[in-house]
Amino acid sequence: MATEIERKFLVKNLDFVKYGVPHKIRQGYICADKNRVVRVRIKDQQAFLTLKTASVGFARHEFEYEIPLADAQTMLAEMCRQPIISKTRFDLLHKGKKWEIDVFNNENEGLIIAEIELETQDETFAIPPFIGEEVTADIRYYNSFISENPFLNWKN
Repeated sequence: MATEIERKFLVKNLDFVKYGVPHKIRQGYICADKNRVVRVRIKDQQAFLTLKTASVGFARHEFEYEIPLADAQTMLAEMCRQPIISKTRFDLLHKGKKWEIDVFNNENEGLIIAEIELETQDETFAIPPFIGEEVTADIRYYNSFISENPFLNWKN
């Protein structure tokens, strides 16, 4: 059984762009409630079906399976709730740890979230200078929430 231990942060500036490798992502949700998520994602030219349980602390069970690209395109168009999330993900290493920084587009323009996956919930790690406030415990910053409540609709 796979376990995902992930922490989320807001981003203070765009310094990461010069160091990161960009990937285009489109993703949607077949199911997203407080106990489970079923997500379809196309990253560049690869497609995945992902199932996740609710988080306990920073951890949750995650199962991810590669699926045919054409199947994912049909699922995004016909099975997933709309709007589909569109973002550019920048992958980069900082002091031995992989960071993923998502720059959202369309209905979520202006939102930038950084994530780091850890081996244990109490693992220590160095925070890059472009990282801001931690938002791991704030459900508003989970993609499944954003897909239903786009960032452009948030009130300050």
